[in-house]
Amino acid sequence: MSRRILITGGASGIGRAIVEHFDNEQARIAICDADPEAVAEFATSYPEALAEVCDVRNEAQMQGFLSRVEQAWGGVDVVCANAGTGGPAGRIEELDYQAWQDCVGVNLFGAFLTCRWAARVMRAQKSGVITITSSTSGFHGVPYRTPYVAAKWGLVGLMKTLAMELGPDGIRVNAIAPGAVEGPRMERVLEMEAAADGRDIEEVRKLYAAGTSMRTWVTGEDIAQMVGFLASDAASKVSGQLIAVDGYTERMT
Repeated sequence: MSRRILITGGASGIGRAIVEHFDNEQARIAICDADPEAVAEFATSYPEALAEVCDVRNEAQMQGFLSRVEQAWGGVDVVCANAGTGGPAGRIEELDYQAWQDCVGVNLFGAFLTCRWAARVMRAQKSGVITITSSTSGFHGVPYRTPYVAAKWGLVGLMKTLAMELGPDGIRVNAIAPGAVEGPRMERVLEMEAAADGRDIEEVRKLYAAGTSMRTWVTGEDIAQMVGFLASDAASKVSGQLIAVDGYTERMT
């Protein structure tokens, strides 16, 4: 029987790349995303998938979405807590508190709600894989990105604790740490960081690549390949790990 894959933030970016990876193996797929237009386009491209507009910070919305997935499938094999946002950039004394809460809410609280459901369902079936999308910012600090970095470090703690809690029930939990991923979201991040630091955007773009040993950005497909590996039998003893897919970040931007 085909595997059941749930991906938050799955309508575009890294999430969409993960969808495409698992769709190639004829998996059953469910996604949620906060962007109505992206979800509508996704539903057209993947009419057999379950797709809903959902704010991962909203407990009632998440409970509704996850309950409908559980009712349709009866369980789940792979859960990717992927939804995230770059949040604001700036000196900490200038950051808006609501913007801080929104960033941490999407990145960290959304993963909590997703993993809480996944843990209950997977414990009952004594199997499952959870992957959490953190960031290379989960390894170190990044000037002017305090809410994002704090949330991504929080995800590492969530992952490691869940790996310990759920391991006895046959459930593996890992986190992916993408580097600079090509796409519209990273373009917005570049614009914010350039403005916050008084640099030209092209200078910031070059610094991101120069900060890795391979002098490269990565693609959503690169991330999806790693998620696919972690969800496979080849990774049957891999749990509690934060795995970077970034060309090896050597130094800060």
